[in-house]
Amino acid sequence: MRNRDLHRNTTFIISRTDNIGDVILTLPMAGILKKYYPDCRIVFLGKTYTKPIVETSEFIDSFLDWDQLKSMEYARQVETFKKLKADVIVHVFPRKEIAKLACDARIPLRIGTSHRPYNWFFCNENVHFSRKKSDLHEAQLNTILLRQLIPETPVPLSEIPAYFGTTKIKPLNSELSDLLSPSLTNVILHPKTNKSAREWGLDNFAKLIKLLSAEKFRIFITGTQAEGAQMHEFLVANRERVVDLTGQLSLSELISFISEADVLVAASTGPLHIAAALGKCAVGLYAPMHPIDPQRWAPLGQHASYLVLAKKCNDCRKTMDCKCIRSIRPEDVVKRLLNKGNLC
Repeated sequence: MRNRDLHRNTTFIISRTDNIGDVILTLPMAGILKKYYPDCRIVFLGKTYTKPIVETSEFIDSFLDWDQLKSMEYARQVETFKKLKADVIVHVFPRKEIAKLACDARIPLRIGTSHRPYNWFFCNENVHFSRKKSDLHEAQLNTILLRQLIPETPVPLSEIPAYFGTTKIKPLNSELSDLLSPSLTNVILHPKTNKSAREWGLDNFAKLIKLLSAEKFRIFITGTQAEGAQMHEFLVANRERVVDLTGQLSLSELISFISEADVLVAASTGPLHIAAALGKCAVGLYAPMHPIDPQRWAPLGQHASYLVLAKKCNDCRKTMDCKCIRSIRPEDVVKRLLNKGNLC
């Protein structure tokens, strides 16, 4: 099966069973497929905890929970896949067990990367490209997997934000909504990364807080409960200036809160990409080291930007403590936020 064999109401499965940031940068695949197959149905196969972000996209029709599916007996897994009557599955995040499952369910077109040996047995369209060696953005690399389905790949980076489709945001409950100031700029700072990226450092965030005038900015700190415990001294020291929301928000509530706030500052982590995809003023802080640099992982959105030192860094390749990202000046973050008087 190739694109000439597909019909307008084709059913696609997009399989990405990893983390929030990766999932967000996969969402545009659904929008792109809807452009060329307007009546198609798109099923997103992902982990349970990523469901709230997947469900924000108007281009995705249903979510298939991998955590629930893999707990079933294998025969039931196959039967569940067959009931979807899918025409195509795109293995964006390679998993051998899912590749085998799709093959056993006899999904006609099974697309994967040629760099996984098992895909030569379970997929019938193996796309040859290297993520590690590429200079393309992660979102563009995802679109290369669609080369048999759409006219142009990779999709130009400037076009990708239009395909997020993150319009289905749940209303923010009144308790959280009342925390936001109607007269000040509401800024979310997300200092920790759960070890998914190099961090800017709490000392830099403390300096940034001091630079953001209390007459103009209301500041919120977000993160998990565990991250809140790690930041205890920082939170206590800045308790007069910040609202501590660590450990208090579900992912769905975090998405809604970001959508109602004005600004988010973070390293390369899920909340940064959420803010960018929602069209918010999102400022990312990055280490200048490939492949974790902005060239691969920059936030994508109308008001998204990033700061990174203009140098190549390899000193911290084997450590999470990166002098280069910590050398980004808080004053430069403020300048980026204000952007000559206009927020971002």
